[in-house]
Amino acid sequence: MRFSLLILFLCLYYFACDQATFLEHNYTRMESRIPMRDGATLFSVIYTPRDNSEKYPILLQRIPYNATKFSMERLNKYWTHLVQEKFIFVFQDVRGKYMSQGEFINMRPHIPEKKCAGDVDESSDTYDTIEWLINNLVNTNGKVGLWGISYPGFYAAMGTMSEHPALVAVSPQAPIANWFIGDDFHHNGAFTLPLAFNFFASFGVVRNGLTAITPPNFNHGTQDGYRFFLNMGPLKNANEKYFHGKIPFWNKLMEHGTYDEFWQMRNTLQHFKNIKTAVMTVGGWFDAENCYGALNTYKAIEQKNSEIFNILVMGPWFHGGWVRSEGSSLGDIDFGGETGKYYIENIELPFFRHYLKGKGNLELPESYVFETGMNQWHSLDLWPPGNSRPTKFYLHPNSKVSLKKPGKSDRVHYSEYLSDPHKPVPFTAQICTSMIREYMVEDQRFVSTRPDVLVFESEPLEENITIAGPIAVEIYVSTSGTDSDWIVKLIDAFPDNLLEWEEGQSDAKMVGFQMLLRGDIMRGKFRNSYEHPEPMIPNQLTKITFTMNDVFHTFMKEHKIMVQIHSTWFPLFDRNPQKYVDIYSADEADFKRAIQRLYHTYDHASNLMVNVLTQGF
Repeated sequence: MRFSLLILFLCLYYFACDQATFLEHNYTRMESRIPMRDGATLFSVIYTPRDNSEKYPILLQRIPYNATKFSMERLNKYWTHLVQEKFIFVFQDVRGKYMSQGEFINMRPHIPEKKCAGDVDESSDTYDTIEWLINNLVNTNGKVGLWGISYPGFYAAMGTMSEHPALVAVSPQAPIANWFIGDDFHHNGAFTLPLAFNFFASFGVVRNGLTAITPPNFNHGTQDGYRFFLNMGPLKNANEKYFHGKIPFWNKLMEHGTYDEFWQMRNTLQHFKNIKTAVMTVGGWFDAENCYGALNTYKAIEQKNSEIFNILVMGPWFHGGWVRSEGSSLGDIDFGGETGKYYIENIELPFFRHYLKGKGNLELPESYVFETGMNQWHSLDLWPPGNSRPTKFYLHPNSKVSLKKPGKSDRVHYSEYLSDPHKPVPFTAQICTSMIREYMVEDQRFVSTRPDVLVFESEPLEENITIAGPIAVEIYVSTSGTDSDWIVKLIDAFPDNLLEWEEGQSDAKMVGFQMLLRGDIMRGKFRNSYEHPEPMIPNQLTKITFTMNDVFHTFMKEHKIMVQIHSTWFPLFDRNPQKYVDIYSADEADFKRAIQRLYHTYDHASNLMVNVLTQGF
């Protein structure tokens, strides 16, 4: 056994060495400082193929994560398919980061009309970079592609508006689009505590001059993030105990607790106009960070630029899982094959080869999407698919989910629970300090028996039900407090009887498994406006609506449709005091228990509306 493991280790080691050797033997590396229109220079690492028998297109990635370290590491680890195809690779520290001059601004707002050299943004820096590369690299064919994942995906998306004629293909992958509504640090105004805290504890440290040194990660002193953040207390204690006012963007997060101009300026979706390049937006159904950004970047570009080649690719992936993993599984959920490899070979490489090298007949559809449950890819000419019917999953008395509306004669008007912010519902059963990727599909049985979690469940399905597109939440609630969070989760409950389990799937732990498909939160005070919050009136029936990100999933025959509802989800999201206050400056005494009610009557029928696909799609 030990010998076999040794052989496996050596094989993996030599494979990694071969990839590094290929890059080193087939490319030359150079560093350049590329001038921008305002005089700042941006540090760039450039890899050029040694083979001069042909001219090569440029693949540019603009990053805030240290180009000196990031470039070779990522090429060897994630993009060997592109390295072996041979492009000119350029990795650039964005303005104000690491070895680049200028001031760094998080999600730098776009300037649609630039009136002077000082009006710089990510589109102008992209234009100036491409202009320099085209004019100074000797072995380029004059075509440029732009790509990146997460924050680099944001830079790629903003680069679509550079309008440089040499830019012919852009792939924003998990791009940030709106940091208050649906990406990263807020969902519907609720603050994603561990993600923001951990990220800015290192990324938010102010550099002392040009440097290639990456700040160390924050040391929590424990693996128990639930206990760490609960012991930290109210949000204001983060500065008092740990940051001491030295993380500028954390201070901005604490100062801008509503969807004010600060956040509105950082909404990228309002700007995607007059795009000339081909665009392929990529995202993961189970991306805990930027699923919203991928879906809505694609939709915004599609709405404003009907004439260009613009496609959406969505697979069963975590954040960047299309190249950062085989994509065969996530947590306990199996996807029936190496979906990451499929993406690399059949989607990403053909896209860049076609537009940058003119090779191959590109046959990519409007949307290339993976259907979970059935575990199969689909080529669709429209997303969401048009052949569907809006269907409501109604929440009934006696903890039932039904396609039928509650009757007028139902005597039970509401379900009730006590929400205690001092004993919040955990978001994962794992002991961790971060927002772990597996929570997006995690078995929800670890919270389904808690008294502060409402659980509604259908009868076993008599046939498969496939849903595709966004999920519209409409719930009727009341709280004894003056503010409250409302978490809604759509779950695929697997059969309880092992004999009814799908053919070839005999893992006992999957019997009765409650697979999270989609879950999100609405902060009650933002129910009518993100700009102008307002308190909830104690014990008054209130309608709450919001939209959860798209899904593409089949509930198999004999499975059940489950919905869970609760008011804390910790520490994934910060605790709502359940009292109408500025949560970012709240005191411990502000946190109160509240009685929460969910109504399910004929006139106030709480439901989730989905799009159910018709047969033969």
